Amino acid sequence: MIQKFTNSFSNFKPQINNYKNFSKSSVLIPLIQKDSDLFILFEVRSKDLNTSPSEISFPGGKFDMSDITLEKTAIRETCEELGLNEKNISIISPLNILVTPFNMIIHPFLGTIDDYSDISINQSEVDHTFLVPLNFFINTQPESYKHKIQILPCDNFPYSLIPNGKNYKFKEGIYDTLIYEYENYVIWGITARIIKDFIDTLKDNLHL
Repeated sequence: MIQKFTNSFSNFKPQINNYKNFSKSSVLIPLIQKDSDLFILFEVRSKDLNTSPSEISFPGGKFDMSDITLEKTAIRETCEELGLNEKNISIISPLNILVTPFNMIIHPFLGTIDDYSDISINQSEVDHTFLVPLNFFINTQPESYKHKIQILPCDNFPYSLIPNGKNYKFKEGIYDTLIYEYENYVIWGITARIIKDFIDTLKDNLHL
């Protein structure tokens, strides 16, 4: 019996607990080199979109089974939104996975767009793009606002089955909302969290 269980886990790859009930998506942090300086490209989403209209984001979107890998999702979505050929995109590395309290798992990838002049935005999804110098994020700490996350049990929760019943103390969490202000743009929320984590990783790797 033990051998049967051992065999069944021989090719098992751990995932995030309950991942099948989360939406999975990928985004690209696109680096652009102009002369000797590096910039990060951002999108301003179309005001006509149903989800997060007019918000600032990275190119990306939901994983599709036809993509096969999450890296392919990031590349496909970037090509669709920015009118690029995938040969113009080079992936440097996957970055830390973001799991949100909103049942979303986001897989960021760091990459380059080799020829910025080839960009031709899909205006049904993207209003416009803009560039921010990488050094801005290296030298700037975002504003941080902490929110309390609480469990609010459903109306029919069986309190009688747990210790202390209705007096049970459910654990609470903290969720940070980060905000960067650059010129007339406000980069915040999930996009800011991904940027902050990338910059922290970059500083660790380069010993900055």
